[in-house]
Amino acid sequence: MSERESMSIPEFAPTFRFQWEEAQNCYVVLYPEGMVKLSQSAGEILRRCDGQTTVGGIVADLERAFGAPEAAADIKKDVETFIEQAKKNGWLRDKQR
Repeated sequence: MSERESMSIPEFAPTFRFQWEEAQNCYVVLYPEGMVKLSQSAGEILRRCDGQTTVGGIVADLERAFGAPEAAADIKKDVETFIEQAKKNGWLRDKQR
């Protein structure tokens, strides 16, 4: 990840909402046309996309919470890949400063 990407701050786009859905027993992304059920790891990444935390900060927090030192590179790659896909899906955008 470049320094610029590491410092970007992902936030949800206005037409999408992230929440815990008790009936589904998982986190979901809601949008006008429907809902996307998320895996546990996707939910853990997206719940940290609060419009305040950088991608680097999200990676660091997930490494502290779930990573063994030898898994740090995998966590970083997985988070970067997932956030980029969420941006392509339109769920997330970079916060404008």
